Amino acid sequence: MRIADLFGRGEPVFSFEFFPPKTQQGVDNLYRTIAHLRELEPSFVSVTYGAGGTTRELTVDLVARIKAEIGLEAMAHLTCVGAGRNEIRAVLDELTRRGIENVLALRGDPPRDQAAFQPAPDGFRFAAELVAFIRAGGYGFCIGGAGYPEGHVECPDRDADLAHLVAKVDAGLDFVITQLFFDNRDYFAFVARARRAGIRVPIVPGLMPITNLAQIERFTRMCGARIPADLTSALDRVRDDEEAVRRIGIEHATAQSRELIEKGAPGIHFYTLNQSPATRAILRAIRG
Repeated sequence: MRIADLFGRGEPVFSFEFFPPKTQQGVDNLYRTIAHLRELEPSFVSVTYGAGGTTRELTVDLVARIKAEIGLEAMAHLTCVGAGRNEIRAVLDELTRRGIENVLALRGDPPRDQAAFQPAPDGFRFAAELVAFIRAGGYGFCIGGAGYPEGHVECPDRDADLAHLVAKVDAGLDFVITQLFFDNRDYFAFVARARRAGIRVPIVPGLMPITNLAQIERFTRMCGARIPADLTSALDRVRDDEEAVRRIGIEHATAQSRELIEKGAPGIHFYTLNQSPATRAILRAIRG
């Protein structure tokens, strides 16, 4: 099923994101996580590329197995990192052969040994170019893309960053999933600006429940997301109490989710980090 067809049916679209494990034990653990989350009947799940564009083959295999064996609609991430047109075309052909209908088209983060993103020979510098390439190739994929409520970490000018999103939508995006954020005002302001710029596709908020303080601090430094002062203070007071951190993180994400849905967000995309307890607790709370 095309993910774009899930929107506008009167029910929020809830989805989960996973990343490809590095070991067989990790793969086994991931399938257990997905089995637990399947009970929550997500609308779809997505699988990322590894850092620097690695794990392409594993990503393709995982999305195909999730769809065929577990019975969940699955979306493959596809980036420009380290891949020229022929390699990208080969991935698209394989996804098509294995029955995958949805792709999240991203520029991707540069490898750790690169100070700045460098396109591969015969590759693409921007996600909009990747989207246009998929459309020009005649593929029938439903294509999602990324949006940045607080601006991309490499593009502090929010007007310029929004112009990049407009270019991606004009190239053929069917929907947008946002980067993680912790203040819903950033999401609603972003959506309002996008609508004024002429963007009409669904814009799905992406949430990452805080379950590990050091981990989330590392993530936010990398992506430029801001943790509100009141949430930071609450977390700092229990920094050495892992269970208390999880409780506060889940409570905050639950409150975020409720407000987002009540005020018209088309759904929520949960960044699960391959774990199920926090996402299960949040989704059960907002549905119950």
